[in-house]
Amino acid sequence: MTTERTAVRPPAPATALDRWRALLAAHPLTVDLVFYLGCTVYAIALAVTNEFYGFRIWGSCAAFGYGFAAAHTGWLIAARRQGGQLRSRWVGLAGIAVLSMLLPLTVLVIRRLTGTDWLNTPFSWSAQPEVWVIERSASLLLDHGTPYVDVAALARAPEVNDYTPYGPVMAVFGLPRALFGGSPVADALTDARLMFVLTACVCAWLTIRLSRTPRVPVRAAQFAMACPLTALTWAVAGPDLAIVGLMLVAAALAARDRPVASAIVLALVISAKLIVAPAAVVLAVLVFARLGGRALARFLTTTVLACAVLNVPVFLVNPRAFVEHVIRFPAGLGQVTSPAASPLPGYLIASTGPAGKVAAFVLLAGAAAAILVWLLRRPPVAGSDALWRIAVGLGAFTLLTPATRFGYLVYPCVLLGAMLCFRRAEAGDARPTSS
Repeated sequence: MTTERTAVRPPAPATALDRWRALLAAHPLTVDLVFYLGCTVYAIALAVTNEFYGFRIWGSCAAFGYGFAAAHTGWLIAARRQGGQLRSRWVGLAGIAVLSMLLPLTVLVIRRLTGTDWLNTPFSWSAQPEVWVIERSASLLLDHGTPYVDVAALARAPEVNDYTPYGPVMAVFGLPRALFGGSPVADALTDARLMFVLTACVCAWLTIRLSRTPRVPVRAAQFAMACPLTALTWAVAGPDLAIVGLMLVAAALAARDRPVASAIVLALVISAKLIVAPAAVVLAVLVFARLGGRALARFLTTTVLACAVLNVPVFLVNPRAFVEHVIRFPAGLGQVTSPAASPLPGYLIASTGPAGKVAAFVLLAGAAAAILVWLLRRPPVAGSDALWRIAVGLGAFTLLTPATRFGYLVYPCVLLGAMLCFRRAEAGDARPTSS
């Protein structure tokens, strides 16, 4: 009688990344404390040094929110136990939501009624220019059928605030102000920032429902909500939160094998802000990997047709203005130079001269090629895979493009938080059920 022995392979040695993840997982409260302290320092720095009034107000309020979260986390570490409502890690996040997000937004919306919009005085702005511009674009759309000023027809030299560097869909967020504004109470209630945050919240809820996340991880909420980039954008501007929220809904629909619905939402995203168009490539690969060529054809056809319906009518009203605002100005080719010039690697390299500009574009093209190869060699098959690739792509674009804003890093932050939610849901779906 022979006995067969099955060789047991020894476990693979842990990599440095695995050890680092294990260390973070073993000390979550310490990680929380470091995160909240860093956020507190950042908020105080903005409150003291920033040129924008809205940024300073946010920093002054947010420092208390992050400080509360840090103090609560320190208490949890000292108590060495959790349990009960006050000992939940969510208490600190609730403090951030109230003091670092809702409070400064309320203060700035009310302060805006004093009327400092459109003045060339950043130290008095209660809302960033994108808020005014989007509200104006809605009025123009209602009056002239296009949200764009024809800068070539102005009786004066154009200036940066004449531009609306967004797609036609972005004007929708300004429609409540254009239709119902006019009194102090109506102006406060129809501030475009409220439309942005309402959209972001609804999209977050839809994404959680579609992804079937059983419980949102604390770390995900820290990335997506408590990160200073998110909280600051929430209070002073907001359009990027609405856009990334819609992008998450499109990704969740694609991951749930609803390519047509995903394509319609994605068309809304692209038709509001063109720079997020690369996300379409990732979602197209996800649809193909999950459902095959026919589903991909439906996804692409729906995306193209929906974008045409949303953009062509506005384009036909004034093609020159459309191209100037949506394409030329964001690319740095408009009659006025885009003010997007945060000191990120791409801008710093390009600012060294003509050779630096070439080098920056070469780096950007190289990053795009590398991400495309990664996408094709290891196509995403789950929602978390797709969000990870979109986050890397938008993060690389923000860091390496010659003209960009630091605030665009809110996209990878929110996407990484959502990715953690998707992973938890996918782990639950993969767990075998007892019969």
